[in-house]
Amino acid sequence: MPRPANLLMFVGESHNRALVGAYGADAVRTPTLDALAARGALFRNSYCTSPICVPSRASLATGLYPHQSRYWENSIALDGRTPTWMKRARSAGLDVAGIGKFHFRNGEDDNGFSEEIASMHIAEGVGELIGLLRGTNEEPVRPGLWDLYTKRAGAGPETTYQAYDRKITRHSIDWLKARAHRRERPWVLCVHYVSAHAPYTVPQDLLDLYPLDRVPMPVRFRPDERPGHPAVQHLRRILGQPDTIDETLLRTLSAAYCATITHLDQQIGQVVAALADAGLVDDTRVVYTADHGYSHGNHFIFGLFNLYEHSVGVPLIMAGPDIPSGRRVEQIASHVDLFPTVLDGLGVPPHEQDRDLPGVSLWPAITGKEDRGRVGFAEYHALGSRNGAFMLREGSDKLLYHVGMQPQLFDLAADPQELCDLVLEGRGHRRAAELEQRLRTIVDPEAADHQAKADQRARAAELGGTAAILERRGGFVYSPPPGEDWRKI
Repeated sequence: MPRPANLLMFVGESHNRALVGAYGADAVRTPTLDALAARGALFRNSYCTSPICVPSRASLATGLYPHQSRYWENSIALDGRTPTWMKRARSAGLDVAGIGKFHFRNGEDDNGFSEEIASMHIAEGVGELIGLLRGTNEEPVRPGLWDLYTKRAGAGPETTYQAYDRKITRHSIDWLKARAHRRERPWVLCVHYVSAHAPYTVPQDLLDLYPLDRVPMPVRFRPDERPGHPAVQHLRRILGQPDTIDETLLRTLSAAYCATITHLDQQIGQVVAALADAGLVDDTRVVYTADHGYSHGNHFIFGLFNLYEHSVGVPLIMAGPDIPSGRRVEQIASHVDLFPTVLDGLGVPPHEQDRDLPGVSLWPAITGKEDRGRVGFAEYHALGSRNGAFMLREGSDKLLYHVGMQPQLFDLAADPQELCDLVLEGRGHRRAAELEQRLRTIVDPEAADHQAKADQRARAAELGGTAAILERRGGFVYSPPPGEDWRKI
């Protein structure tokens, strides 16, 4: 077991695992994250549990998959009822502070923090409600999302999100300064940023770092390449995507997205520098992950909301005491693994109630005892999904199981960009069936799909039904930071 140490946990937003220098993205400037990876452990196969904010962040806190917690989508949020690892640490006498975007129901619930500073939760405690209508004929097309992801991309004034990031950084630095050189019980500081979420309007100096002829380009975005799976087609329709996109606009979006990632890296860098200035580096572990990834056009998808690697794969980097420098971990890792991993690192003994959590401590893998039999799992029940979708990864084989539709199968060793669906090609049915049986040891997909839709319909009814939801929310395109009115977004 590691010795107890402080924890500084960073969580980014919408950060595709592939777009980090330490993960091989030479064109993306992430010097802070690269330095953390150089002095610590990088998990090469790390996943969120659901590629949308609220259920993913609930899993980060609770160690539960969405079908276990029933936090399905962006208006059914963590509400204080479910134990979190923050509660466990606080109950053990540790100071547990949270700064930034958590996307729980509100800050009045007991989320587990000793204090919340400048925290951001779902709008007015109810969130963006359109997702409750998913999978029905009442779900509206969302052209505002297409405009958000593309028409706002490029150089311009700092967005309210970037300004909020800077506020989060200032509060984090002040918090660390107040604890300079302390050698008491371990503390926890969770710093959750809103970048690299859209809108992708960035200052010119950041955009200049990414010349359009050198930006990372998406795969399979051209009409003769893009996948035509019915789940993907339905998602594109709900997102209001046109049939084509100008390649210069696509390059601009890629450049602006990467620039936002660099902005995020810069903010983390300032807080890491403050940790050093406070004399706390030797006693503090630093963790970085993101709530989910993002597609800037891969498979001709703009946004998240799907189970391809670009949306469900997240960075996971850990550095600090008892973590070997330059460690590269192949074991599949999940956000649900952070619950036991964090508590082990804080020296908090396991709670009887947490025995059945699906995650495992990552400390054996960090120290070289990898479990190559671990599987990856994720699910999606939100905006743009007609039916529930599930991912099961075993070794390099990855199944996408869509309730009521044909599955997809990819060999990530031979095809890391998921260009070739082996089921569609007629040579993956047997392996897909094997992986489906493994999937069913974790979840009954049809039962989970039914439960998610029932919970969403019940919540919609509580709020007055479809007409009231459309009138009340209308579908704002991103959650407002503190001080910004969602009606003006």
